Amino acid sequence: MPSQPQPQPAGSRTYPQTRRTVASRDRSKMNYRRDAAHDLLDEAYHCHLGFTVDGEPRILPTLHVRVGETLYLHGSTGSRPLLAARGDGGLPVCVAVTQLDGLIYGRSHFHHSANYRSLVAHGTAHLVTDEAEKRHVLTALVEKVGRGRSADSRPPSRRELAKTAVLALPLSEVSLRTRTGNAHDEPDDYDLPHWAGVLPLRTVAGRPEPDAGVTAPLPAYLRPERSPWHTPAPMAGIHVRLAPLAESHVDALYAASRDPEVWPHLSVAQPADPAGMAGIVRTALDAHWRGERVPWVQLDATTGEVVGTTSYYEIDPEHRRVAIGHTWLGRRWWRTGVNTEAKLLLLTRAFDELGAERVVWHTDIRNERSQRAIERLGATREAVLRRHRIRPDGSWRDTVQYVMLADEWSKAQVRLRERLRAAVPAGQ
Repeated sequence: MPSQPQPQPAGSRTYPQTRRTVASRDRSKMNYRRDAAHDLLDEAYHCHLGFTVDGEPRILPTLHVRVGETLYLHGSTGSRPLLAARGDGGLPVCVAVTQLDGLIYGRSHFHHSANYRSLVAHGTAHLVTDEAEKRHVLTALVEKVGRGRSADSRPPSRRELAKTAVLALPLSEVSLRTRTGNAHDEPDDYDLPHWAGVLPLRTVAGRPEPDAGVTAPLPAYLRPERSPWHTPAPMAGIHVRLAPLAESHVDALYAASRDPEVWPHLSVAQPADPAGMAGIVRTALDAHWRGERVPWVQLDATTGEVVGTTSYYEIDPEHRRVAIGHTWLGRRWWRTGVNTEAKLLLLTRAFDELGAERVVWHTDIRNERSQRAIERLGATREAVLRRHRIRPDGSWRDTVQYVMLADEWSKAQVRLRERLRAAVPAGQ
């Protein structure tokens, strides 16, 4: 029988060492600190549960959550380990959690390795039968994927609760093994002409992809930490509202952009159907996730209709500059004050809130209407960028670059506000 862990003083910072947790080699890599074990268990989203069935080993991957000094394991009421744990004696188990932090490239085959943090916990798991405790654990599991998610989703029904099982494993025999650092080559191999070092690895969340029919905005706990420069803050005026672009806007954007006159000078071809518009929206949102673009949808301030899109791009907080583009409006909203006010909102945010020194526009040299519109904003034609981009038809585009500086903003905004007042119908 394995040795039992010895009682620890109240508030002990380490787990006791037992025959099952003491390493037989490389003891320098071992760690028994509770805080280190807690950090790894809280960081990892899944673990592997080991147990025996009829004298044969079994290992199952499962979800887990730590609550204090108890590790809870999620499962189905019909699974082998949960059935075996129903007895009074519980189920002897071994739980393993590993986070791979890097691949080690040595000068020799022998010294290729990995950086990792690996935890093993031994003990006897018991089935959670108290309904209140089970609900508390399931809530903790949901909260682990996003703080606030439990209130942002439906709790389990009694039927769902009956179909779900939870094992509780007291954290009493726990060991943590880590490997850090670079290649540990033999000194005689240092002169070999081979690259050696570490390839760091980390888990990175991708852009959330909503399920079909979802219209709710992306929850805050799924949004990456962003500087104000990279945040699509909502803005509102008399004619237009700017809101963060989302997949839920696809159908309305497609409907607003059916007129071919909208598309001749844009960097993407006119979509043939809503699926094509969905691809355009995904491209914008992927660029936002990478920090390359801040996309907004433009909404009619009176009716709430989707009328187009606009974005910040070439965002450079260090040098306090940003570009405005990827802009289009449905034909119905041309010459209505929507475009002028949208630019006023974007410029106000850039200069007055973000502290920009330079705002840039790019437009196709053939797009004379766009050039006149940018000049009316008060921007200065600065350069022609030859063969700057490839058009959707495969031809090269020369791009006209316009710029407005912070010193020019005060006069420009006066002109813009005067134009907007002139665009407001009498009586409004």
